[in-house]
Amino acid sequence: MKELLRSTDPVKLAMATALLEGEGISTFQLDVHTSVLEGSLGILPRRLMVRDSDLFMAQAVLRDNEIRSD
Repeated sequence: MKELLRSTDPVKLAMATALLEGEGISTFQLDVHTSVLEGSLGILPRRLMVRDSDLFMAQAVLRDNEIRSD
């Protein structure tokens, strides 16, 4: 798996996930439960991962929708 997006904004991650899954690209979020450790301050970013073979297309989808990492 490759990291596609890193962000502290859960709305951005949800939108990116919805766009990608609408294109048939499976995603997986890492670091989702770190908020328990950090006290829900939102300072630790979550990572959105995709399969290696989907990386190029996933990058194009995010670029077309003007979604960038924090």
